[in-house]
Amino acid sequence: MNQFAKLGVDIAKLWGKYSGSYLSGVRNTLVLALVATVIGCVIGFICGVLNTIPHTKTDNIVKRGVLALIRVVVRVYVEVFRGTPMVLQAVFVYYGLPYFTNNAVQFTNVWLAAILVVSVNTGAYMAETVRGGILSIDPGQTEGAKAIGMNHFQTMLYVILPQALRNILPQIGNNFIINVKDTSVMFIISFTDFFAAHRAAVGATYLYFPSATIEMLGYLCMTLVASFLLRWWEKKLDGNESYSLAAADQLGATSGTMNYPGKGSNYDERSREYQEGGER
Repeated sequence: MNQFAKLGVDIAKLWGKYSGSYLSGVRNTLVLALVATVIGCVIGFICGVLNTIPHTKTDNIVKRGVLALIRVVVRVYVEVFRGTPMVLQAVFVYYGLPYFTNNAVQFTNVWLAAILVVSVNTGAYMAETVRGGILSIDPGQTEGAKAIGMNHFQTMLYVILPQALRNILPQIGNNFIINVKDTSVMFIISFTDFFAAHRAAVGATYLYFPSATIEMLGYLCMTLVASFLLRWWEKKLDGNESYSLAAADQLGATSGTMNYPGKGSNYDERSREYQEGGER
């Protein structure tokens, strides 16, 4: 029998017997990745904002000391969780806490442990992403907000963060896609995700490569769909390509001061009508 035909038969056999397990694993993987990415983004935004609070030598020494301590704590958190594998973080949280606390602190719910590990790991990456996104905004935006009487909190909430969010949205999507794949390491704490379903099927049938093929195709489908939806969301946030500017002066279109960018604009048609003396 042709090897590809044999592979197809083995895949069909595995899917017929373990499709429910595979689909349950897909569901658990997507739920964990989505929830952990959302929580991780919240953690990252908090750390990123705290890490960019400005201070000068003229500020109160208490304020400078507190901000310096916050930045040290955030830096240690970021470096520790970016510099260690997620699988070891899961081992430390799930098995290490009971070990060091003599079973006084332990997780009875594997979902809670998995969400905590993936969220905190994602937050470490997002903290630096948010910090970079905030610093990428033109300082003139902050100066303008202060000029009209906004405090730092108002400036961040209404001026800086909305713009930074648009800049870092691709990285948020990238983190979600990474989490879809990296949640596979949660099998170490017996979390029943997509990869755990593969391990269970292989343990029962010894059909390692056919099951791995199902896994590869499954992860590829999840990431491709996620990429498509994220690009669609980015496009929606960009708004319409064509828009009109309202002006009291109806001769503004002939003065060269009005611009109608983007495809589908009716600027040329309007300009021609004005030049020919036509009515709008």
